[in-house]
Amino acid sequence: MGIFDQVKQAMQMRSQAKRLQAEIEKIQCEYSNGGITVTARGDFTIASIKIAPETWSEVASGKTERFETMLFNVVNGALKSVKKTTQEQMAKLMQDGGMNGLFGK
Repeated sequence: MGIFDQVKQAMQMRSQAKRLQAEIEKIQCEYSNGGITVTARGDFTIASIKIAPETWSEVASGKTERFETMLFNVVNGALKSVKKTTQEQMAKLMQDGGMNGLFGK
């Protein structure tokens, strides 16, 4: 394989990596519990947090520790869900894109 073939292959890999990144950024997963809903993105950032009025009532009545625990669990649930979905999508995209051999699959 000559230097030009290697450069061409590297450029193709870079293009495929950008395509994978764009697909990952589209992924969103929602997780809800106890009146709290969190949406996480494929890049492991939080897109939104929604809290039901009845949940705010509990906080106002002094149940802050319970609220903090629920929020912690819902955020982690959303991140765990998006991690699983992202891994599944990456594996599928790599197979569909013919990238099996490039990443040790």
